[in-house]
Amino acid sequence: MIELILATNNKNKLREIREILAEQEITVLSQAEADICIEPDENGMTFAENAEIKARAIFEAAKAKGFSGYVLADDSGLAVDALNGEPGVFSHRWAGENATDADRIDKMLTVMANVPDGRRGAHFACAMCLIAPDGSAHCFEGRVCGEILREARGANGFGYDPVFGIGGRSFAEFSAEEKNAVSHRHNALMQVLAYFRSL
Repeated sequence: MIELILATNNKNKLREIREILAEQEITVLSQAEADICIEPDENGMTFAENAEIKARAIFEAAKAKGFSGYVLADDSGLAVDALNGEPGVFSHRWAGENATDADRIDKMLTVMANVPDGRRGAHFACAMCLIAPDGSAHCFEGRVCGEILREARGANGFGYDPVFGIGGRSFAEFSAEEKNAVSHRHNALMQVLAYFRSL
């Protein structure tokens, strides 16, 4: 059994990753369950840099407590073609430091209001950094492509899911099972699992 600390305090990310890994022989601990209360300063310029900053900080804190397993960090966000890749690594802070998901969605709909159909392409990106017990870092990236809708739809998901559309539906209209089968997080996690199988 592989023991892994997920370097996040985001309950939605924790839930999704646990759901995707449910059939695997992997025990996923949250930071709280591992009694690690730090919030690393994510000052990287890419998703991969931020993921490694988080993973490394939590790994060192866990190691100091005697933990000898793996640490996994996820940094993800939305990149919109018409906005030259924004909000990108600033997805969470794009509408202000204390903005809510509703604030972020409102800003996206306002900024994209005059962008014509056919130019509303976007993708969710997810970078994962896995720190092995020996301290080596392994990075993986997944993405899923879609478009920015003209209105928020659906009650599932979180973040920008209500305005990110695939095949005529928003991510927030997907069931958890449907989203977890195609998401950027799923695509990155499949690479993490391939790494574990290669050991």
